[in-house]
Amino acid sequence: MSETEFLQQIRENQGIIYKLVGIYAADAEEKKDLYQEILLNTWKSWPSYRGDAKFSTWLYRICLNTIFTYKRRSNRIDYKESLDQYAQVVDSNAAPKDEAEQLRYAIRTLKETDRAIISMHLDGYENAEIADIIGISINHVAVKLYRSKQQLSNLLKKQNEY
Repeated sequence: MSETEFLQQIRENQGIIYKLVGIYAADAEEKKDLYQEILLNTWKSWPSYRGDAKFSTWLYRICLNTIFTYKRRSNRIDYKESLDQYAQVVDSNAAPKDEAEQLRYAIRTLKETDRAIISMHLDGYENAEIADIIGISINHVAVKLYRSKQQLSNLLKKQNEY
């Protein structure tokens, strides 16, 4: 694949990057940083792209690996006090109003792997492709997908009650 073809594929599939960054990043600055990190890693990995899988599948894998690495590197603050008493008030006030934003908000509450699985499912990937990208069995994908859907359904019902 030539450099021109590679850049064209990135342009055609940049929606994958934007979507995953939107699901995993907390604020605008983190989104910018994560987007740049993904582009850098994609560029570095380009020579190793053999064309065995679809470009979009390969890009998904690069994105997820970059995001998970980025998240592990981030400084984490370990809070000792519980904020449970404030959670309901904050959640009801911060819950987005439009349906697409509500779904993105709910997806952000899932575990990292579950977010990746539901995101790929929403993009139309088959369970076998998801299993290959994530590195788990097809049955495990099906179970995680079912549980994630249940969890999202419950979260969206709660949001709409407020």
